[in-house]
Amino acid sequence: MDILADLRACVGPKYVVTGDDLAPWSRDWMGVYAWTPRAVVRPASTAQVAAVVAKCAALGVAIVPVGGNTGLAGGTNAQDAVMISLDRMNAIRAVKPDAMVAVVEAGAVLQSIHDAVDAHDLIFPLFFGARGSAMIGGNLSTNAGGSNVLRYGNTRDLCLGLEVVLPDGRIMDVMSELRKDNTGLNLKHLFIGAEGTLGIITAATLRLFRKPLAYATAMVGLRSLRDALPLLNRLQDETGGGVEAFEFMPRRYIERHMDHFADAKEPFDGPHAVNILVEIGSTRASDLEPDAAGTPKLTAILESALADMLDADTAQDAVIAQNEDQRRTMWARREAAAEITLGHPGQADTDVAVPLDAVPDFLEQVSPRVMAIDPDAFEFYISHLGDGNLHYTVYTSDATGALKDPVTEAIEDVVLALGGSFSAEHGIGVSKRPSMARRKDPVALDVMRMVKTALDPKGIMNPGKVYPTPDPS
Repeated sequence: MDILADLRACVGPKYVVTGDDLAPWSRDWMGVYAWTPRAVVRPASTAQVAAVVAKCAALGVAIVPVGGNTGLAGGTNAQDAVMISLDRMNAIRAVKPDAMVAVVEAGAVLQSIHDAVDAHDLIFPLFFGARGSAMIGGNLSTNAGGSNVLRYGNTRDLCLGLEVVLPDGRIMDVMSELRKDNTGLNLKHLFIGAEGTLGIITAATLRLFRKPLAYATAMVGLRSLRDALPLLNRLQDETGGGVEAFEFMPRRYIERHMDHFADAKEPFDGPHAVNILVEIGSTRASDLEPDAAGTPKLTAILESALADMLDADTAQDAVIAQNEDQRRTMWARREAAAEITLGHPGQADTDVAVPLDAVPDFLEQVSPRVMAIDPDAFEFYISHLGDGNLHYTVYTSDATGALKDPVTEAIEDVVLALGGSFSAEHGIGVSKRPSMARRKDPVALDVMRMVKTALDPKGIMNPGKVYPTPDPS
């Protein structure tokens, strides 16, 4: 069985990577998972992807698709598998400003999409720290979230159509640019969030939005997290849903950020327990018009809301960005989260979601549950408060990882009791398969496995990910 010869015939010898050259594709970026793939194949077209998949399917060889490899759940673990890297398929095929869509290949780096549409005063509103290396195929495969879900939705909500290579090598073209297409099952949703277990996304049609003419961005210091949501709701009412982001950073996060970056500064003159980054944006020219004091209307809305909170003592401090440099500094603090959170041996790293008003309840309830298991544990968290997503991490006192599972289960107990989800935006991969087995509705799991078996009867597409092993009983 000379699969390598077949693969070289599909894409050319130069683009089949083996031996020592496999190193860049042999670990996840966090260093948690390591593996040795059989080969990495780098096709340049959908036809080449299809040819490679067909060869692997004929021989029953496992396939693991990979993009920027920036995932956080081990979804590209590929021991003895053929990895199909989409990095050469990075074209932005079209930007259609009037239709407000972009047609892109799966290997397009997110930042390159941002840059391409920015030239047309448009945005593709998927933003997070790894946008300089993450690729859109991976974003779609994990249904990535980010900081702007509050206004624009997850990646699923930003996609109109897909091109997908199925596990038998056939190409499915549902590359619609339509907002309405009621012709049976909306098949793109099977593959968005499936993490490459049902097929390989090779191209997508993305929704674009008008670039805001102006932003108003601020840091707000509070003593209580419960005082935050009234600010969000007021700003939503007064801006017609213009809040782009509403991010929560506790004091512990601010301190760690300053420890990690030599040039980092306090967001305020004094420390606060709760630190909120809020940003509103507008595409309306009228929101740029100055009031009698010369303040643009959008900024005045934010100033007024913050002034009222300060007067009522529901906020204790506030700083509004006066220019783009100050705005970028505020965002740089938030977007450093992954870099300053991950990498502690034995940590329990979760990505949970609860109803918006239950975030304070979660934090109040989860801490004693964790400390009962590990009194020396250290909690570290940050939240997309506007959509109820918390990245709640526990640095356990046992670096071997022996406490990771019991701590994770305790966190899940609190999340599920509040009507939440154990996985919000990072995908399932390998790391959350135990949680899927514990927490996902068994009937829902059966349906997922039925879909997987129907599309991939040989089980070659990204095996060992997402779906937990069925209970033999």
